[in-house]
Amino acid sequence: MPSHAAPARRTSLRVLHLEDSELDHELEMAHLRRGGVQVETLRVDSEPAFRAALEEPWDIVLSDFNVPGFSGLAALEIVKALERPLPFILISGEIGEDVAVAAMRNGAGDYLLKANLARLAPAVEHAIAAHEDGLAREQADQQLAESRQRLSELAQHLQTSVDNERAAIAREIHDDVGGSLTALKFDIAWILRHSSDAQVQQRAQAALEVVTQAIESSKRIMHNLHPAILEQGLVAALQWMATRFEKRTSVACVFRTSHETMQLPSGVPLVAYRTAQEALTNITKHANASRVGIDLSLAAGTLSLEISDNGVGLRDADLAKSRSFGIRGLHERAHTVGGWVDLSSSAGGTTLILSVPLADAQGYASEFGPDTEPPRFEDSDDPSVWGTL
Repeated sequence: MPSHAAPARRTSLRVLHLEDSELDHELEMAHLRRGGVQVETLRVDSEPAFRAALEEPWDIVLSDFNVPGFSGLAALEIVKALERPLPFILISGEIGEDVAVAAMRNGAGDYLLKANLARLAPAVEHAIAAHEDGLAREQADQQLAESRQRLSELAQHLQTSVDNERAAIAREIHDDVGGSLTALKFDIAWILRHSSDAQVQQRAQAALEVVTQAIESSKRIMHNLHPAILEQGLVAALQWMATRFEKRTSVACVFRTSHETMQLPSGVPLVAYRTAQEALTNITKHANASRVGIDLSLAAGTLSLEISDNGVGLRDADLAKSRSFGIRGLHERAHTVGGWVDLSSSAGGTTLILSVPLADAQGYASEFGPDTEPPRFEDSDDPSVWGTL
């Protein structure tokens, strides 16, 4: 097994000593030197002198519990308030155990009685080592937090880039592929109307059906890439989604909203729409539900979207799967607008709630990219259509 080397023993120390007795000061420093440590020390006996001495670098602070006009506990508070606190040991001839324990809970590294200074040197070494370990943990925690923040920012950037790219592709399908297919459909229909040859009419009719099918496929792909229905507002989009879900799956789906229309910051409608879309997809695949509810509300400056079902529920193992990216993606997508996702599940069903404080909703780059306009679609039951014959 690998062995961990013990930290090198200190050979010198800079000690700030709060002590009103010169004799006690010399005695305590002698015990430190007896432990094989070269000591550089400064004794102070007042608050102003103590504060002034803290401007210099020290390895540790030793403090008497009672100093005329000052106290060790007050000195401890001053040390704790420093930008880089120092290890601190209380030394007293009369400190009570309850007071000593309270001081250690408040940040003191140790406490000693003046009648028992034999363990002063090891106590100092231990206090400094524990302090350095604490600083190392704090630094590691800070680096971990920064790493998580960078990872979250990267995930959000990737999500935004994906949305922008999806919208750009949908726009190209609408403008280029859609326009060409629609023109081709009109031309084939013209041939069908103006030809008297039965064989030509038969081939033209077959071609018209193929083009119509291609248009329908393009509409479906385009809508999956970019939900154009959102141009009519989030409420209309979710109502349309609930209706289509119920028609497609035969599962009762009820949509309720607190407002008929909502003015929402850029990016929030798309996040809410994709959250509902992912939730309904999971319900279709896994829930075996017979009833689904979608509730949209706006209250106290917070947008809430709740999707619930009465299905079989999720197990913890389902959420812990290494490739369970759908729910994780919802969390990251919610973060792009300053929101969060809560998921609860039991044998009676699953509830997913998206919450977005609108005051904190960030700018979130438009899914169409900077300085661009979304594609315009004609009104129909399916908003992702081109002109019809």
